[in-house]
Amino acid sequence: PTGSLLYPYGPHQGDETNPKLDDGTSEAIALSVPFTFYGKTYQTVFVNNNGVISFDEPVKQYTPDPFPLVDGRPFVTPFWADVDNVLGGDIFYRQSTDPALLEDISQHITQYFPKSPFTATWALVATWDHVAYYGSTSDKGNTFQAVLTTDSKMFYIIFNYGNIQWTTGAASDGDAETGLGGTPAHAGFNSGDDTNFYNIPGSQTDAIINITTTSNVKVPGRWVFRVDDFQVTGVDPPQLNNNCWL
Repeated sequence: PTGSLLYPYGPHQGDETNPKLDDGTSEAIALSVPFTFYGKTYQTVFVNNNGVISFDEPVKQYTPDPFPLVDGRPFVTPFWADVDNVLGGDIFYRQSTDPALLEDISQHITQYFPKSPFTATWALVATWDHVAYYGSTSDKGNTFQAVLTTDSKMFYIIFNYGNIQWTTGAASDGDAETGLGGTPAHAGFNSGDDTNFYNIPGSQTDAIINITTTSNVKVPGRWVFRVDDFQVTGVDPPQLNNNCWL
């Protein structure tokens, strides 16, 4: 069923809801647990309507650029494209220490990374629920989610894709009726340096519409990355010295 990969979300889960504003963003979210992303620790994130979670500064840019970004902005993006939640859909987020949620996340990450057993103590869950694209003349919507989580030593990001029906807004040269063409969406992460970045295959090509069928953890529609230091998924991680990031 659509959205079955997504962790629970919505106002009934205690989520905040972003304002209805094209290229809008959440308020600054003060993290109750600081998040380490490629050796740097951040206390503030923004959940941006255009499919981006950014550290320290909001991102209003709507046509994606390839990673690594020349301006060094650190952010992660499940689906960076020109979302317009005025035309349809909602963007939700919450920080959570809910035991049921953390148990699910812990079980999943330990299953994908069995050599590094993981017990989540905190998560930030951001969900784009049936969001429309800028200039849309259709009722197409995209549903996807990004989760930041940690056990205070290891830091992971999970992308979940429920239903992807469009790739491009009209201001990115997309077709207003189909939401396709032009400069398609980008998925992945940019650490802020020139070395640590990842472009999910299909990014900025028409093939990104099929992201619900792709994965790096053998679960179609789910991508998981360890992000406190660079790890190529599928390669045995080096043993981290506990003092690395203190």
